[in-house]
Amino acid sequence: MVVIGNFDGVHRGHRALLERAVEEADGLGVDVRVLTFFPHPATVLGRRAPALLTRQDRKRELIGRISPRIELVEERFDLAYAAQSPEEFCHRLAVQHDAKRVVVGNNFRFGKDRAGDFNRLVELGKAHGFTARSEQIFGDERGPWSSTRVRTAIAAGDIADATHVLGRPHMLSGEVVRGKQLGRTIGFPTCNLHGVAEALVPYGIYAVTVDRMTESGAVALAKGALSVGTNPTTDADDCVKVEVYLFDLDQDLYGQTLRVHVIERLRAEATFDSLEALVAQMHIDVERARAVVDRLTPSADGGAFG
Repeated sequence: MVVIGNFDGVHRGHRALLERAVEEADGLGVDVRVLTFFPHPATVLGRRAPALLTRQDRKRELIGRISPRIELVEERFDLAYAAQSPEEFCHRLAVQHDAKRVVVGNNFRFGKDRAGDFNRLVELGKAHGFTARSEQIFGDERGPWSSTRVRTAIAAGDIADATHVLGRPHMLSGEVVRGKQLGRTIGFPTCNLHGVAEALVPYGIYAVTVDRMTESGAVALAKGALSVGTNPTTDADDCVKVEVYLFDLDQDLYGQTLRVHVIERLRAEATFDSLEALVAQMHIDVERARAVVDRLTPSADGGAFG
């Protein structure tokens, strides 16, 4: 069985679809192959790609948690791939992926210029020896569980809805690099994250939990407070900084990769009249963040928070 989709975020809707596919595959006596594409097709086709919810390695990890029966195949999407006709794409499914049953979302389009739809997939499947099924969209009273809904919630600072649809907190990841060291001089040493590829939350302060990546995977590191923004009180440039203050921990983490799980938005970014006023507010932010994250416990998978 081949399940096709982008699966960015691997949210609750994706997981429900894949769990149903695994159950169906068990009844048919076949395995499940998830076919996804990298980079995002919009990037290759010159359109603005949506902000990513998950990096490729994180996507592989989350899909792998659903079932050991799932094989994830990431096909490179380039101009040649985009130029395939619907017929060529279906031939590829039959020959390269040995497809006997293909599962897609109900808005699935394929082939050059998105010429193929689900009805065309069913028609071509008959000629290539596979059947096709369109999966329903899962959701709740607020709408479908979709990657678009998660991105919209994140952009609006609605961390609660993003968490609800994802089934876990939104995560930012990056390498710890040296900053200006100002935080250390005022009693709040922060880890400056470089290379964050996931959709950024709006500028502001957030309660978070943090994992550190090791050779064996993610390990719970600390709880903390996250700052995303330009630091207008202390910095003259407009560069966006992603910094996290770790509670009760002062280690040399330079060069290490951290995963920051966004639990709750505390406030928007603000400009203060003095450094003293900023520090006073930071004390308030830290206490509020502690109150939020102290209610949490690490998740069961690998001891990590996410």
